[in-house]
Amino acid sequence: MEHRKLGKTEVSAIGLGCMGLSQAYGVQDEASSIRTLHRAVELGVTFFDTAEVYGPYRNEILLGKALKPHRERVLIATKFGFVYNRDRSDFGEITGTDGRPENARAVAEASLKRLDTDVIDLYYLHRVDPAVPIEESVGAMAELVTEGKVRAIGLSEVSADTLRRAHAIHPITALQSEYSLWTRDVETNGVLDACRELGISFVPFSPLGRGFLTGKVPAAAMLEAGDFRHNLPRFQPGHVEANRSLVAVIEEIAVAKGMSAAQVALAWVLAQGGDIIPIPGAKRLGHLEQNVAAAALQLSAEECARLEATFAPENISGARYSAAFEAMAEK
Repeated sequence: MEHRKLGKTEVSAIGLGCMGLSQAYGVQDEASSIRTLHRAVELGVTFFDTAEVYGPYRNEILLGKALKPHRERVLIATKFGFVYNRDRSDFGEITGTDGRPENARAVAEASLKRLDTDVIDLYYLHRVDPAVPIEESVGAMAELVTEGKVRAIGLSEVSADTLRRAHAIHPITALQSEYSLWTRDVETNGVLDACRELGISFVPFSPLGRGFLTGKVPAAAMLEAGDFRHNLPRFQPGHVEANRSLVAVIEEIAVAKGMSAAQVALAWVLAQGGDIIPIPGAKRLGHLEQNVAAAALQLSAEECARLEATFAPENISGARYSAAFEAMAEK
C-alpha cells in the first residue's frame, strides 16, 4: 500500500477507524473485531485510531489485545477530552469536554495500560474545552511527549486559529476532523489551508459519511438498535431521500469504473492531497478489503469535478450532528 507522511514517520495511506468495532454501529463480537484488526495488518494498514470514550474503554482494550503481536509495525492513535457517562456505550451520553492538564495526564496514563503499550504514538485532544485555553491543554500533552509517554500530539475538530495557537506551543502532528464528499467545511473555513501552511497531516474521519456514501445504508428505522445514526439528522426521513439522490451519482461513476461506491468516495478523499490520511471504519472483512483496495484507484479530473458539483454543501440535506454535539466542534 502507498504510504503517506505523518509527522516524523510514515503510515499507510488509508488507516482504520476502530470506533465501530466496539460501539455506535450495532453489535460486534470481540472475536470478529480481532479478525478484522489482524486482517487490516495483513493488508498493510499501519494506522489505527481509537479513543478513551469508545466503549468507553473497551475499544482501547481491544486494540491492545489484538495489535500486541504487531506493535512494532503499527501506529496507534488515541484521544482524551470528552466528559461522558461511563456506564453507557453510545454518544448520547457525552455531556461536555474536559481539556484540563490533569485530565490529559490521567487519561494518557490509563490509555497506556488499556492499550498494553509503553508509549502512545499519537495523542489527540478529542474536542477543545472552551473553559481551558488551548495552550494549557497542549502544554500538558507536550509534557507527556517530553516524558516519553507520547510520541506526537494531535487535535480534532478545531478552528484554524486554535490550530495555529496550539502549534506555537508544541508541533501538532495531525488534525483529525470530519471530511468527505458531504462534509467539506475544512475546504472553506481555513483549516485545511492552515494544516498545509504548518506542515500538519490531515486525518479525515467518517470519509464514507458514516456509511451513507456507500449506497448500502438502510433508512434509520431499519438500523440496528444502538446504532447512533438513529440520532443523526441526515439519516432521518425528509433528509435521507434527498441525500440518496446525490449518492446515485457516486454509484453511476462506480459502475462505469468497475468500482464500488465506497471506493469512489474514498478515492475522492485520497485525491485531495498527499497529506490526507483517511480512517474509514469497517466491521466486516469484505468492507475492510474493499476500502484498502481504494488506495490504488484513481478518479479523473472530470469525475472529481462532477462529484464536487453534485455534493456542493448547499445540496446536502440535514446537519451532520444534533445541535448539542455539533456545538462541541469549532468552526
